Formats: sequence, C-alpha cells, structure tokens
Amino acid sequence: MENREICHCKKVTYLDIEKVLHESSHFSEVEKAFDEVQKVTHCSTGCGGCHDEIMRTISEIMSA
Repeated sequence: MENREICHCKKVTYLDIEKVLHESSHFSEVEKAFDEVQKVTHCSTGCGGCHDEIMRTISEIMSA
C-alpha cells in the first residue's frame, strides 16, 4: 500500500492510521476505531474534509 497523506491539516498518512489500529485493541466497529485514530492522530479535527476518507481507510484496514 502506498503511504499517502489523508488528513492534510494534521499531516496524517495511511500508515499513521494503520499503526494506531494495529497498536490498539481490536475494534469491531469502524466508528469506535475512528474515535481512537482521531484521539491519537488528531485527524479530521481541522477542516473535517477528510472524515469520509478516514472512515474508508479504517474500514479497508479492518477488513484486510
């Protein structure tokens, strides 16, 4: 997977999100996983324009 920046305001990349998910306890719901990723990376707290892409990325990583 190419490491791409997803949250431009906070400079959060795909690999940043993947790291949080792998270091956290197992999540069964994307929304709970999003809360943890946001807490650690602060993604989607600037303009919020990346929210949907963050959710898609989390869902993709969780289903892999």
